[in-house]
Amino acid sequence: MPLSAAQGYPISELGRWLESPPGRYLLAWEQARLDEAVSDVFGFFAVQVGLHQIDGLRANRMPFKGCVGDQAPGVPMVAPRCNAFVVAEFEELPFDSQSIDLLVLPHTLEVSADPHQVLREAERVLMPEGRLIVTGFNPWSLWGAGRLLGQRAAFLPTSLGPLPVPRLKDWLKLLSFEVDRAHFGGYVPPCSSDVWLQRFAFMENAGAKWWPFCGSLYIVSAVKRQAGMRLLGPPWKTQRLRRHAAVAVAPRMNAAGPDSESPPQ
Repeated sequence: MPLSAAQGYPISELGRWLESPPGRYLLAWEQARLDEAVSDVFGFFAVQVGLHQIDGLRANRMPFKGCVGDQAPGVPMVAPRCNAFVVAEFEELPFDSQSIDLLVLPHTLEVSADPHQVLREAERVLMPEGRLIVTGFNPWSLWGAGRLLGQRAAFLPTSLGPLPVPRLKDWLKLLSFEVDRAHFGGYVPPCSSDVWLQRFAFMENAGAKWWPFCGSLYIVSAVKRQAGMRLLGPPWKTQRLRRHAAVAVAPRMNAAGPDSESPPQ
């Protein structure tokens, strides 16, 4: 199936923007948070869908790592990062149902013409108790506020469609996902040079403390739940019943001696 032009254009624009000073600044924060989010996820199959300027699976230790993109990158870019690369539509992932343990979507929903369908596909391919990690730009931030003033005032790529975190959480809840972690970052004001970005770097700690939901970036981690499913631990973790020691019972005593009958009246 040919890739849609609506999918390719936002990806290319976002890729060029990430090579700018503000793009590299936010990309460093996002890479660090992704490393933390995937490091403790275990299984066999991990897949990243979209935006291969960032390695969302770098800190994960699963034996198989796959990548999905709108076009095939060069061999040197793929070899050290994933075992296989697939060119496909993000809305129609070429994987069997319930076959993936970890799925990473870095800005994938923002570049898709149908982000809700991408999430439905994520729910389909993930195994029960599988983990989904989504990153995106926060429209309720200093970086995203320029979009409300028109295209000329926009600081982020204008072809993107940022999703607010509350809406993303509602969609995930409808698809039986349970959100267990969410982080915001990038509290510096929008600047186009490395010098000013570093000068305002002190605002990262202040923003996380005083206005935590206004960061320019977010990362959301969710687990796919399945109704009626109960996870059982390994047999060696089952608590065994302890055998109680026998308790000695003293013989019944009366005035005539132990276990003797009472004298006739």
